[in-house]
Amino acid sequence: MKKFTQVYINGQFITPHGTEVFDLINPTNNQKTGEVVLGDEIDTRAAIAAAKAAFPAFAQTTKAERIAYLEALGEAVSKREEALVQVMVEEYGSSLAFCKMSVGFTINSFRSTINTLKDFDFEKPVGHSKLRLEPVGVVGIITPWNASNGFICHKLATAIAAGCTTVIKPSELSAGQTQLIMECFHEAGIPAGVINIVNGLGGVVGAEITRHPDVAKISFTGSTAVGKMIAKSAVDTMKRVTLELGGKSPNIILDDADFATVIPQAVFGAYMNNGQACIAPTRLLVPADRLQEVNNIAAAAAAQVKVGNPMDESTNVGPMVNQKQYQRVQDYIRLGQSEGATLLAGGEGKPEGLEAGNFVKATIFTNVRNDMRIAQEEIFGPVLSIIPYHSEEEAIAIANDTTYGLAAYISSADQQRAERVASRIAAGRICINKFTHDPAAPFGGFKQSGIGREYGVYGLEAYLEPKAILG
Repeated sequence: MKKFTQVYINGQFITPHGTEVFDLINPTNNQKTGEVVLGDEIDTRAAIAAAKAAFPAFAQTTKAERIAYLEALGEAVSKREEALVQVMVEEYGSSLAFCKMSVGFTINSFRSTINTLKDFDFEKPVGHSKLRLEPVGVVGIITPWNASNGFICHKLATAIAAGCTTVIKPSELSAGQTQLIMECFHEAGIPAGVINIVNGLGGVVGAEITRHPDVAKISFTGSTAVGKMIAKSAVDTMKRVTLELGGKSPNIILDDADFATVIPQAVFGAYMNNGQACIAPTRLLVPADRLQEVNNIAAAAAAQVKVGNPMDESTNVGPMVNQKQYQRVQDYIRLGQSEGATLLAGGEGKPEGLEAGNFVKATIFTNVRNDMRIAQEEIFGPVLSIIPYHSEEEAIAIANDTTYGLAAYISSADQQRAERVASRIAAGRICINKFTHDPAAPFGGFKQSGIGREYGVYGLEAYLEPKAILG
């Protein structure tokens, strides 16, 4: 059994003041695999103090120095790529294929940030004045469990590019992943106090980061409910916030698309990261007059989805992260049936032979109305809702009829038509004819999917304060 007993403050691994122990459970079989000692408010204050002390010198570093630090971080993380994949699969339970992709993005976050930083001007003329973009200060980084090190690394890379120092609170469910990434950061030789990491609960460590007056900014990825709590608390000290929150992303299949290709892609896409992805296209909007055709193709695709051991190369969907999340998804599957949606594939219970873990059947509902809760609420599991529409105009209306606005997807044989539809969708990132990622493009949500943007120039500017110098 593994035990994680240290936090990382001021360039050192230290024993935390906190004494609460959190059990780590393997989601594949629900066996205890380890323990993590959680930090408390005192540990958090020590981390904030270290970041505050390090900030004045780090804020004065040159662009070349920051690029060198990012290169060192990227190299240190890259060296541990295989181990980072392994611990993510074992601890979190996502498929091996997804974890390899996620760790690849994690490593690339440093290179893509370097590319942004190289061409970024921190000082430029505006009107008759001079504009300086200066680092905002100490940044609190709070991340979820569904791609823990990926979130940590891209937020940290941006903070360092801006000249900010950081206090990071990962999910307590990700202690093994956190330990490995801490070791990478330490090996990179970043100045003491620039990176501080405290394992702990959101209501303890996260709350202290959010209310502490020496933290200037919060960058949070997680649920909309928690994001609202952070925003309310942060306003007392006028913290800047970047909030990347939930989603209920529409996937609009226009009538000229190749259904034999795009419907299976839509099914597998909805199940990305075991369905535990804020950008997952979980609302599939299809022409009503072709609903039966869609149902046939989608059911056949679901039958090809392999739910099972995440270490198996052929597995598409692993277990839910814990029993609480498994039960949440089961509740929504029951709810969908009670709301009158047609169960096309999957359903309640665990797949045969996988009873020990938190496995959910690859589930599809069809004949879903957009006012049903399964179409409006983020389930965070392998559950897809097929919603028929009668016209392009209605498809756009349905897509926008949600409190969320994180991502959207459109398939069409006509690129101009797809872009015209995209221009009318209220979402922060829209993919046309494929699932793709661009680290230079801004990412974030409309409406209750968040505030602010991450990645590229827009993400970097969120860590900077504009100062106008006149005369």
